[in-house]
Amino acid sequence: MKVLVVDDSKSIRQIEKRYLLGMGYEVLEAANGKEALQVLEENPDVALILLDWHMPVMNGYEFLKTVRQDPRWNNVKIMMVTTENQEKSVIDAIMAGANEYLMKPFDQEMLESKIRWLMEEAL
Repeated sequence: MKVLVVDDSKSIRQIEKRYLLGMGYEVLEAANGKEALQVLEENPDVALILLDWHMPVMNGYEFLKTVRQDPRWNNVKIMMVTTENQEKSVIDAIMAGANEYLMKPFDQEMLESKIRWLMEEAL
């Protein structure tokens, strides 16, 4: 299964990638929402997106709204992985179509449990 990691921090992408590879996922990366849209166009079989909020060019919230307006990606699960912890932001993201929310910093166990819950819910 393909997972797209979208974060402007290369170190965060590397951490998430290492955890995901350990779980058996194929990992794609993008540094902002615009790059992520391109990766999605080229990889229509992406099943899960781990999405940062604060990024240049196109932020995570703008990307989320764009993806959720396109019926091709209705089945893609999107988890916000961010330092953005304002209650309004969490609610905005869920209302815009995020399936789950994970606060940074996180550890491997936290990420794995959220992903397992999210992907089992999809079955």
